[in-house]
Amino acid sequence: MMKKLLEKNDQPKPLRAGQIVEGRVIGTGRSALFLDLGAFGTGAIYGKEFYDAKEELKDLKIGDNIFAKVIDLDNEQGFVELSVRGASQELAWEKLRLKKEREESITIKILGANKGGLLTDISGIPAFLPVSQLKGEHYPRVEGGDTSKILKALQTFVGQEMEVKIFDLSQKEEKLILSERAKEAEKIKEILGEYKAGDVVEGEVTALCDFGAFVRFGKEGLEGLIHISELDWALVEDPSEIVKVGDKIKAKIVEIADEKVSLSLKALKKDPWEGIEKKYKKGDIVLGKVVKFNPFGAFVQVDKKIQGLVHISDFGTQKKMTETLELDKKYNFKILSISSEEHKITLTLKS
Repeated sequence: MMKKLLEKNDQPKPLRAGQIVEGRVIGTGRSALFLDLGAFGTGAIYGKEFYDAKEELKDLKIGDNIFAKVIDLDNEQGFVELSVRGASQELAWEKLRLKKEREESITIKILGANKGGLLTDISGIPAFLPVSQLKGEHYPRVEGGDTSKILKALQTFVGQEMEVKIFDLSQKEEKLILSERAKEAEKIKEILGEYKAGDVVEGEVTALCDFGAFVRFGKEGLEGLIHISELDWALVEDPSEIVKVGDKIKAKIVEIADEKVSLSLKALKKDPWEGIEKKYKKGDIVLGKVVKFNPFGAFVQVDKKIQGLVHISDFGTQKKMTETLELDKKYNFKILSISSEEHKITLTLKS
């Protein structure tokens, strides 16, 4: 490893800051260590650099060789000022780069947690394991996406060991991102090769969150997500309205991307939009109930599991919209456009 670094630096003359050099211990002081750098003269590790690396230096004897990083080419005393810790960091980053290239696994101990994931360090380098890179069994599925509950769930991993791979790293940015999922990704991809979009699978709902439901299926225990928009043809505010943890269900695979499986429950239900243009047409006046406001406008239920949209431009502002319409109240609306293929009805409030 160090040979590779030295070859990389190619020992140019004169020395340059940041270069890794090898030196032989020739003397010690009260708070200093002196190295023979051969043609480069004498190097010195002292002051803050000495105290920062005191544990690493305490067992060195005259004649021992160590690696150090150049931080000053010629200080006031005429020595090449060195840092052992700087060399250690360089070595650590190089080892991590090689592990990433070789896709090697690393065993880490979780030291902390925040709302975004888990914290650790490798060879003194801080590392982060995002929630999105946790294995399915470790993913904190919290109903409603309550961040305080997510943090509490993540804190249960502190002190535990995990096997991970390096997902991304940048020495310049001091960024080291880990992935627990990467270790099993290839295996999952291989198993998923037996499935394709359109297949119907049987599984069990394992968790609910604000954006959908997780389902475990297949003898291998694969996991897929039914996005909230794929739970039902009607507008769903809370996944628990449709499914509960422990429910045995059938779902249709709509997409397989890498090791992620997207499922649909509504794809196995009759499409209420089929033949809708026979019942309604452009220009019709319909009685609809306002069911939801969003930045784009108001959603209006005009038939069972059929919602139309009154665009925000009809009102000018959200404030005006919420002053004009009330949730759960019915009004007469005029159909501006309708499309069963796009599952879309555009409405305007009838004056």
